Amino acid sequence: MFIGVIEIRITDNIQIILLPLLYALIMGLALFLAKPVKFVGSKQSKVAEGVMVLFIGVLIAKLAISSGQSISDIFNVGPALILQQFGDLGTLIALPVALFLGFRREVIGMTSSICREPNLGVIIDKYGFKSPEARGVLAIFVIGSIIGTAFISLLSSISVSVLPIHPYAFAMASGIGSASMNAASLASISHIYPSMATDLEAFAGCSNLLSFCFGIYMCIFVSIPLAEKLYGWLSPHISDSDEDTIDEEYDIQGVKHDKYVSKEEMTWGKLERWGALLLIFSIIVTVGNFVGYKSPIIDSFIGMIIIFVVTLVGMSLERVIPFNIQSIIYISLIGIIIAIPGVPTSNLVVHYVSQINLATICTAFLAYVGIAIGNDWAEFKKIGWKGIIICMIVISGTYLGSATIAHLTLAITGMI
Repeated sequence: MFIGVIEIRITDNIQIILLPLLYALIMGLALFLAKPVKFVGSKQSKVAEGVMVLFIGVLIAKLAISSGQSISDIFNVGPALILQQFGDLGTLIALPVALFLGFRREVIGMTSSICREPNLGVIIDKYGFKSPEARGVLAIFVIGSIIGTAFISLLSSISVSVLPIHPYAFAMASGIGSASMNAASLASISHIYPSMATDLEAFAGCSNLLSFCFGIYMCIFVSIPLAEKLYGWLSPHISDSDEDTIDEEYDIQGVKHDKYVSKEEMTWGKLERWGALLLIFSIIVTVGNFVGYKSPIIDSFIGMIIIFVVTLVGMSLERVIPFNIQSIIYISLIGIIIAIPGVPTSNLVVHYVSQINLATICTAFLAYVGIAIGNDWAEFKKIGWKGIIICMIVISGTYLGSATIAHLTLAITGMI
């Protein structure tokens, strides 16, 4: 937060915004990779990877409270929020490029989604862990974990400057099913349009919730069958080989544990550890919020405690209630409900949580992400430049596709 925001103007209308969250991500990764630094290694990286799941809940809680605060606006733009989910099919524009670069059946896993945890599970379940499709989704998963957050932050700042698309549409497009990418994209948009910050957070949070809930069904019933069809049509014309796979070059041995659906047994010890971690994180964010945005320390800390409680309750309910419902759903619902105008808790919650700038939470969170992705660095180097290109096209396709659909729907319904 001390470095602040750096704006790089390319022309009078085009600018690239470098936010503190990018510095935190890079410094966290640098601490892991720097050989002289002995106190950040594989053990610390694994710990950071574990607490990321908890801190994702903090991001979700903040966005959910903004959604509850602006619930009437969300209902007004409802059609746009729903229809822009079809922008997820924009990932498929990467398929012919992947074929041209020499991939074979890997392209089905690579381009049928943004390749986050739920999509990874679907591909492995459908095709098997040793399949070329699984190798493809794993490749983009690893690359997305390392460059996705930074890339979408830059993509958002450039797109908002260049494209004639409303900020609301870009906010909706930020909800692509990844909490960290959602927040990073939204932070860039909110910096450019600070007066719209609350509404932008509301639309982005609601869109991301819809992506978490329905994105997996879009993947299963729409995008994977389309990817299969496109591969069948295009492969004979683009590929210059009859081989089904190039697995020797892109073989990835490990697979990430699906953090979002894990249901460990709930214990008091676990609750105490979560509470301690969330308290430390709340203090870090409070200090960062004061340094970066001069928000009152007491108000900011109370706001973080409210977010802390929502996160803790949501994480606990996932493990206590005997249904296969992810904690992010509980956290989102609780955050929305307590902030809806007219609910007894609304005024207090909105007053204090509004003191917390989303970018501050993102900055603290992404420092842990930077350390955590150090464990993926060897796999990242193995995948190479071809996979990086495909990953950037996949993210760009779903982001710009969703933004375009959302903008057109908002225009047709008279909302903009």
